[in-house]
Amino acid sequence: MLSEYLTKKLKEARYKLLKDGSYFGEIPGLRGVWANAKKLEDCREELQSALEDWILFHIKDGSPVPGFHIGVDRRKMVKHV
Repeated sequence: MLSEYLTKKLKEARYKLLKDGSYFGEIPGLRGVWANAKKLEDCREELQSALEDWILFHIKDGSPVPGFHIGVDRRKMVKHV
């Protein structure tokens, strides 16, 4: 489920060749998920890493991740004495 989400979002990525010859990549709708590198392939790899970190921080904080839902059975979180 996570790898499918990553693949889907990375397909939505947009890349620009900047005036300095480097590449800038971002994923529309995911604020703060961007990367910049001298080579396009490096930019793609950095963008994937940024997306992975962004998802983990959102999950840790309990913030929503657009288009991704983690189902938690709260009954299993209760400790029976």
